[in-house]
Amino acid sequence: MKTMRAKLFLGTAALLLLGQPAFADVKDGVDAWTRGDFARAVKEWRGPALKGDPDAQFNLAQAYKLGRGVPADLVQAEQWYAKAAAQGHPQAVTNYGLALFQNGRRQEAAKWLEQSAARGEARAQFVLGTMLFNGDAVSKDWVRAYALMTRASSSGLPQASQTLAQMDKYVSLQDRQRGLEMARTLEAQAARAPVTATTVAAAAPTAAATPARTAAVAPPRAAPATPAPVRTASAPAPVRTAPAAAATTVAATTVAARPSTPAAAPVTSGGWRVQLGAFRESGGAQALWSQVRAKFPGRTPEYVQAGAVTKLLVGPYASSAEATRACSAVKSCLPVKR
Repeated sequence: MKTMRAKLFLGTAALLLLGQPAFADVKDGVDAWTRGDFARAVKEWRGPALKGDPDAQFNLAQAYKLGRGVPADLVQAEQWYAKAAAQGHPQAVTNYGLALFQNGRRQEAAKWLEQSAARGEARAQFVLGTMLFNGDAVSKDWVRAYALMTRASSSGLPQASQTLAQMDKYVSLQDRQRGLEMARTLEAQAARAPVTATTVAAAAPTAAATPARTAAVAPPRAAPATPAPVRTASAPAPVRTAPAAAATTVAATTVAARPSTPAAAPVTSGGWRVQLGAFRESGGAQALWSQVRAKFPGRTPEYVQAGAVTKLLVGPYASSAEATRACSAVKSCLPVKR
């Protein structure tokens, strides 16, 4: 059987985006930042940061990352991220893990990325999923890699959707199905996880309005750069032999038997769908829909081309919860946001 060598590239520069804003008792710094007075904001945050306030530490790291109020200094930014991450600051944990990965300290990065991925952070899921696929500083695990990449893709991260299409070329149908099931479990676990920090939307630096709450807000989120393409060769990390590729024609997803056909449900509008499978030939997706359509009364199939595969999506559903309930009708199914 012919073996294939697979490798995924990471656009890490595009992924090291600024995290969500954070609460802290540094409102004067928030107000100054909102006015565009970045130097004053840094001055207000420095004192609490030196005293160990994790939110102020995170905000100060963001200022160094952006070079606003202080000269851009990625070393200083990483140090402040590390201080806040050590205290469990969720956004600092993510940004610190991504910074470590980008700087080549990947075994250290894995610890922090694991925490963020478990919390449902899409960027961490994307990077960790790629590490698991490549066996990069962690043991290779294609099922978990596919699950994490599916979760990141369903969150709307474009790099993850592109990488998932590449994974479909190498991961067997059985392992893709196991990955989809694991993705559903991970989503449920993230939904049950306790909320460790509350976030509010950051006002743009030039906006006249101040934040709606008396909480510190981090610098605004940077727009994502164009993601790097996913490749299967010339990767910086060692290339290892991958398991045998899936057959050219992917069989239809096995559907779990149900005792009865559910009653027709009213058609709803919404941005959620359920993904029932990915196929190398569009006929496979159509064949599966003909088998399971009775289990999704009132819903419409969508055949979405993603690279070399066709994905079968069904919907719409008004919420993640509604889509998750619909998924209980079949064995391999994943809620996705469109």
